[in-house]
Amino acid sequence: MIPRTAPRSAAEALAAALSAEYAAIWAYGPIGVRLSDTARTAARAAEAAHRARRDALILQLSSGGGQVPADRAGYALPYPVADRASALKLAIEIEERTAGFWRAALPHTTGADRNRALAALTDCALRATRWRRTAGVTPLTVPFPGRPA
Repeated sequence: MIPRTAPRSAAEALAAALSAEYAAIWAYGPIGVRLSDTARTAARAAEAAHRARRDALILQLSSGGGQVPADRAGYALPYPVADRASALKLAIEIEERTAGFWRAALPHTTGADRNRALAALTDCALRATRWRRTAGVTPLTVPFPGRPA
């Protein structure tokens, strides 16, 4: 789900980021049911953060007369989420992938849009780090969040 082609404009980049937010929200359903206690609370908070970002993007794109991509009815997961380990692995992957879309938006945005894209990239990178810590994955951080390895 990392952008395959570079966006050509800010509107296109933000629309792609919106599609990534839709997918992240959907993925946190299967993730959350496989977690418990603190991790489940963190998954709910992550889903809420992605929902808030989605809502803000929809308002921004629709008020600017831009094209608002529709959400899909469902998304294919890259692998079955059958236990805590696979749920944590997917949570890390979802945050990294979403960060990739926000990173791709940076060169096409300016001003407030660029600040929002950078804040979203940072938020996804921090959340991925927290998920790595919860999963016991090392290293906890990556050199360039949102950039393909």
